[in-house]
Amino acid sequence: MCRRLAAVPLAGEADELTARSDGGQQAPSNREYAVDLMRAFGGAVIFAFPLVMTMEMWWLGFYMDPLRLFIFLALNLAILFGLSCFAGFRDTFSLKEDALDAFAAYGVGIVASAALLTLLGIVTGEMAMDEILGKIAVQAVPASIGAMAARGQLGDSEDEDDKKDKGGYAGQLFLMVAGALLLAFSVAPTEEMILISFLMTPWHGLALVLVSVVMLHAFVYSLEFSGQEKLPGHGSVWRTFFSYSIAGYGIAVLVSLYVLWTFGRLDGAGPAQIAMMTAVLGFPAALGAALARLVV
Repeated sequence: MCRRLAAVPLAGEADELTARSDGGQQAPSNREYAVDLMRAFGGAVIFAFPLVMTMEMWWLGFYMDPLRLFIFLALNLAILFGLSCFAGFRDTFSLKEDALDAFAAYGVGIVASAALLTLLGIVTGEMAMDEILGKIAVQAVPASIGAMAARGQLGDSEDEDDKKDKGGYAGQLFLMVAGALLLAFSVAPTEEMILISFLMTPWHGLALVLVSVVMLHAFVYSLEFSGQEKLPGHGSVWRTFFSYSIAGYGIAVLVSLYVLWTFGRLDGAGPAQIAMMTAVLGFPAALGAALARLVV
């Protein structure tokens, strides 16, 4: 559920929202929207730059299966829409505005990625058009998420009472999906991830799974980070652990499997190798799931 539907507005807020829905509230000025877009561009550059410097990322758009790439880009657009409901780069009050902001964030991600890739000489005029478009399309995924998250990280700080409602349990799980996808995507293309899965023994893999679950729970509930979640009322610690932390790690595992499939890492791999790669990728995915719930 989007943030605006999840909370009951106060009396003054109800009048303001009614005025907005009736067209009585003044729309943001061009300058305000320009500032929002520039902030989004800054977030896109920050999120995209580390991956621009990774050689494997340069080739993803070139060798990825076109159907898998299309599904991945469509999924990213859906995630951007959901993030706009919770914490977009500007205030929105309708599904139409959330959809427009999702496309705007994607556009900002494309522009930022194209600029960085060209500036660093990774994309040149001598390349084939399909190679150029593929590189930009893949790089635009983390850049667009950074653009959408820019308000929470680069914008004005908000009081605790003014923070947007996270949409209940389903909203919490959605944020985990978004965070897990971002961090899993950042390491899945690398050869080091595959090498680590070969170097580890089954005992290493089991230990990494346990550490991943414990760290996910600790990051969100125990270490008192800024934005840390409060334990749900009337629920025991164990209920919270299984409902949120174990569920979050399950999401991290599913996201890891999907990303590995998207990048062709599962093709020709045996069950043992797939399990080990999933355990390795599940570690950053679990941290991403926890991070998304802290910062969004």
